Amino acid sequence: MIDFILWVLQNIALSPYYLFVAITNPADWLAWSNPEAVMRFIYYGASVEFFFVVFTTFLLITLIGAVWKTEILWWGVRILEGIANAVGRTAAWAGLVMVLVQVMIVFLQRIFRVAEIELGPLGTALAMDLSWWAEGLKFWNAIVVCLCVSYTFVQGSHVRVDLVYSAVKFRTKKMIDMFGCLFFMMPAIVITYLYAWFFMWRHLMTPAVTSTSDLDRMIMQSRIFRWNVETIGFSPNGFNAYFLFKVLIVLFCIMVFMQAIAFFWRSYLEWREGEASEGKYLDRDVMGDQAEDLEHAIHSGST
Repeated sequence: MIDFILWVLQNIALSPYYLFVAITNPADWLAWSNPEAVMRFIYYGASVEFFFVVFTTFLLITLIGAVWKTEILWWGVRILEGIANAVGRTAAWAGLVMVLVQVMIVFLQRIFRVAEIELGPLGTALAMDLSWWAEGLKFWNAIVVCLCVSYTFVQGSHVRVDLVYSAVKFRTKKMIDMFGCLFFMMPAIVITYLYAWFFMWRHLMTPAVTSTSDLDRMIMQSRIFRWNVETIGFSPNGFNAYFLFKVLIVLFCIMVFMQAIAFFWRSYLEWREGEASEGKYLDRDVMGDQAEDLEHAIHSGST
C-alpha cells in the first residue's frame, strides 16, 4: 500500500514534466507522416503519464478553487457544461436525420421499388445501395447516444434509481454526488476509455496494438505500420464505415469524463455555498409549456 501511495505521489510530482515534454516536442507525437509519431500518440493517449497529467490538473484546479477563489470552479462548471450542451444540442439533430432517412427508405422502397438511393446536394453524387442507408441508421442513433449523454446529464433527464437520496438533507445529497463522481463515474469511464482507445486503433491501422504493449515494442512495430481503416459491412452492400462507431465510443468516454469533473465541482460548490446556489449557472432547456417545464423539473429533481 505504501509503495502504491509513493507511486501515485511520484507521478503527480512528475506530471508538469510530462506536460512540458509533450508541449515542447509536438513533432514526436503529432507528425503523423512518421509512423513512430503515430505509435507514440497511440501509446501516450492511454498512458499512465497522460492520466496523471489530467488527474493533477483536475486536482490543482480543485484545490485552487477550494482554497483561494470558488469562482474559478464555477467558471470550470460553466465551460464544461456549456460544451456538453453545445455538443448535445448539435448532435440531437442526428435524431431528425435518422427519422428522415428512415422515411425516405420506406417511401422509395415500398412505392418506387428502388434498389439504390443517390444524393448530390453539393454537386458530388453519393450513390449507395438501399441496405447501406438502412444499416447507416445505427450510426445516427449512435451519435445521439454517445454525444448527447452529457447533455442529457446536464438537463437532468437521466433516470435516477433513488433509494435514500430524496430522503436525506441537501448537503448530504451533495456529498453523495461527490462520492459517486470520484468512486463510480470517473473510474468506470477511465476503464472504458482505456479499452475503447486501443479498440478504436485496432480498426484504423496495423499492426494491432494492445493496452499491454510498451512504448519500445510499439516503436519497433512502427516499421510495419500502415493505415487499415475498417470498411467491412455486415452485408455485401451494407454500411461500411463501422470504424466511426469506435471513434464515437472514445468521444463518449471523453464527454462523460468532462461531465464527471463538472458535476463534482458543481456538487462541491453547492455543498459549500448551500441551497441558495443550487442550479446556479445551470443552462437547461425550456419547453415553453408551464406544465411540461414543471414535469421536467420534478423528474430532474430541481424542484
